[in-house]
Amino acid sequence: MQIPSKYDASQVESKWYDYWMTHNYFHSTPDEREPYTIVIPPPNVTGVLHMGHMLNNTIQDVLIRRARLQGKNACWVPGTDHASIATEAKVVAKLKEQGIDKNDLTRDEFLAHAWDWTEEYGGVILEQLKKLGCSCDWDRTKFTMDDDMSEAVIKVFVDLHEKGLIYRGYRMVNWDPEAKTTLSDEEVIHVERQGNLYYINYKVEDSNDTLTIATTRPETIFGDTAICINPEDERFAHLRGKKAIVPICNRVIPIIEDTYVDVEFGTGCLKVTPAHDENDKSLGDKHKLEVIDIFHEDATLNSFGLQFEGQDRFVARKNVAKELETIGVLVKTETHMNKVGTSERTKAVIEPRLSDQWFLKMEELVKPAIEAVLGDDADIKLFPKKFENTYRHWMENIRDWNISRQLLWGQQIPAYFYGDGKEDFVVAENIEAALEKAKQKTNNQELTTANLRQETDALDTWFSSWLWPMSVFDGIRNPENEEIKYYYPTNDLVTGPDILFFWVARMIIAGYEYKDQKPFNNVYLTGLVRDKQRRKMSKSLGNSPDALKLIEEYSADGVRVGLLLSSAAGNDLMFDETLCQQGKGFGNKIWNAYRLLDGWEVDNDIEQPNSSKIALEWYQSKFQKALIEIEDHFSKYRLSDALMAIYKLIYDDFCGWLLEMIKPAYQQPIDAKTLKSVVALFEDNLKIVHPFMPFLTEDLWHYITERTPEEALIVAKWPENKSVNETLISEFEFTSEVISGIRNIRKQKNIAFKDAIAFSVINNEKSNNTFDDVIVKLGNLEGIEYVNEAVEGALTYRVKSNEYFIPMAGSIDVEAEIKKLTEELSYTEGFLKSVQKKLSNERFVSGAPEQVVAAEKKKEADALAKIETLKTSLASLSS
Repeated sequence: MQIPSKYDASQVESKWYDYWMTHNYFHSTPDEREPYTIVIPPPNVTGVLHMGHMLNNTIQDVLIRRARLQGKNACWVPGTDHASIATEAKVVAKLKEQGIDKNDLTRDEFLAHAWDWTEEYGGVILEQLKKLGCSCDWDRTKFTMDDDMSEAVIKVFVDLHEKGLIYRGYRMVNWDPEAKTTLSDEEVIHVERQGNLYYINYKVEDSNDTLTIATTRPETIFGDTAICINPEDERFAHLRGKKAIVPICNRVIPIIEDTYVDVEFGTGCLKVTPAHDENDKSLGDKHKLEVIDIFHEDATLNSFGLQFEGQDRFVARKNVAKELETIGVLVKTETHMNKVGTSERTKAVIEPRLSDQWFLKMEELVKPAIEAVLGDDADIKLFPKKFENTYRHWMENIRDWNISRQLLWGQQIPAYFYGDGKEDFVVAENIEAALEKAKQKTNNQELTTANLRQETDALDTWFSSWLWPMSVFDGIRNPENEEIKYYYPTNDLVTGPDILFFWVARMIIAGYEYKDQKPFNNVYLTGLVRDKQRRKMSKSLGNSPDALKLIEEYSADGVRVGLLLSSAAGNDLMFDETLCQQGKGFGNKIWNAYRLLDGWEVDNDIEQPNSSKIALEWYQSKFQKALIEIEDHFSKYRLSDALMAIYKLIYDDFCGWLLEMIKPAYQQPIDAKTLKSVVALFEDNLKIVHPFMPFLTEDLWHYITERTPEEALIVAKWPENKSVNETLISEFEFTSEVISGIRNIRKQKNIAFKDAIAFSVINNEKSNNTFDDVIVKLGNLEGIEYVNEAVEGALTYRVKSNEYFIPMAGSIDVEAEIKKLTEELSYTEGFLKSVQKKLSNERFVSGAPEQVVAAEKKKEADALAKIETLKTSLASLSS
């Protein structure tokens, strides 16, 4: 089949993806082979493909395709996460456009809208991943709200509750007033913002005295239930046992003493608002203070806010400050930098809030997960290792996990209330089981399901995704099924360090709790994709390219290579579109290499030239040495380095040297033996580059010869490790310098390549003549003459101590050449003096870093060698 002159990715990519899908190459079922399993970090069902997804999923596809080539039973499970907060927000926004208020809907009505939205817009990202070439087992696609997945989540909740690990508590939580739900500590990002510090005078009851407090939130004075002073602060000794009056609302509150107060901060007096600050709540509990919640769930002030009722907290802040100024109690205002808790999802400023929530006790659960990663015999390895410190910090300072969310989209918590008391509930997998438990607990056989009302809160999305490596194989509901026993634990997890605690650590915790096993062997933590200015890519900055347009412009293979060329594990990737252009260029290089091979005429009667024979032997060893290096990089998850080793092997060694060494003379045929061997080597090249560039390589694979579906590249065999002839490799490194010297002289002297030239060598190195035929061919030499003395009237150059001569009589202007060489000699001698002067300086040699001194010594050696070569050339031209 005639190969086209140009590679057209737009035609090729869809063709081969359809072919792979048609022949079910991505699908895996348990068999006798060694399994290799990856579970995808499930992207939000609301998501679209961005650069982070591109990087993460390219890495996963590289690993899974390589495993297939290695003969493993490769299984890559795709899926999406229901993303409670993000999805509910999108559904609410869509309903609003239709004039529907979420609060006017029943739970079932809202969920019907949410499912409609999910079916219409959800999973777009999975279709986009196909454009990138991702070879997921699409038959296994899971969604965290699938019935079986939800059933597993509920089963785990009930089990943990029965073990006494889940409890309901009235606690201070992080409240997102936009999403109207609680968030875990890990979902809150702390952003430094400039605000104000307001100094406010409080009157002391039955006295003309006042005390001044400093606060960043004057609107919260309506929730004040005490003023606290440090018992050791003599400035306020006269206030002990007295009471203060809160401005505007005129509530009388006690002045309490506690060493918690920092005498150095602000005024040394602290207003205590137990409902709106975690530390204040602790003080309030200790001193039995009243708790006054001044906010509605959307962070507008409630009736405690008096005339400011209904105002947003930030609006109220300005208005309260004005009122305080009007009544003469605002002493002063200062600018103040403060770290403000912000919702990771909605970007709303978090409000500390007291509410009834469900918590999972973590203290005991976390212990096996700490040992698994940080123990002496660690079962799970993090790549790069530096993230172990982050993991340690989080895990050793873990707090109970707030697992409830005030949302409708998600698994509804399986707690059923039968009374008004806080403990009047049972936990069960369904309402029928709950009824039986309630009857037993109350000893009331008259109860019916109508007497039960289910908890309205949903579970934190992470509470479903922490089961992901087990639940995708139905390992929670059916813990002894064939698939969980075959595929679990999975092999590699590829994800970002930003969810090391959110997801990775929790999966490890769940794995040991429910399988008594690690969920995966290795965790490869990618860096963030940033722009050339090191800024994180985001829509708001407008610096994030359209992923699908990149694929359209540079091909999927080009983008994959571009992403991985500078993406070392754990280090941020400075993305530059020129990398994708480089990837596309690499693809064109491989394409044109095969076009060259395909265009040669073959003659079965020609004997293989020795130059071709030795060239093929050299590349075979070069390939095998590179293969060892590539596999070492893979074992350390240095995929960027593995790709670079492949790139250099194919670009430099195969295309740059081997094809030149075996290429037949102009309009002459090639011998059949050489062509067969070089095509076999080209096929090996395609195998090792296939995980990185699947489309181009599969296309070329089928141009080489007609293949059956069983012979497709995607299921071919990874090259076997064979012996490496290091001597041959070393000899060619020397040979390549010899050839480069000839080419340089031809270029400098404008000697056409078609003109054969004489060539002599003084073999001081006693180097072998293994590659002499190659040197003759690539240099277009009349032959190689080994001599003992310099050749008169010839230009010369050195490789190590060997001297090479190209007679130039009659072909150059000798006087002009002597002048040029003399000037070059003079410059080099001057350069040598400056280097030697530096090396003779004791202070420099003793004080400079070792590598700097070594670099100067190399400059000296190079200059000495060049001077000797120049003098030899001058001597031969002058004689």
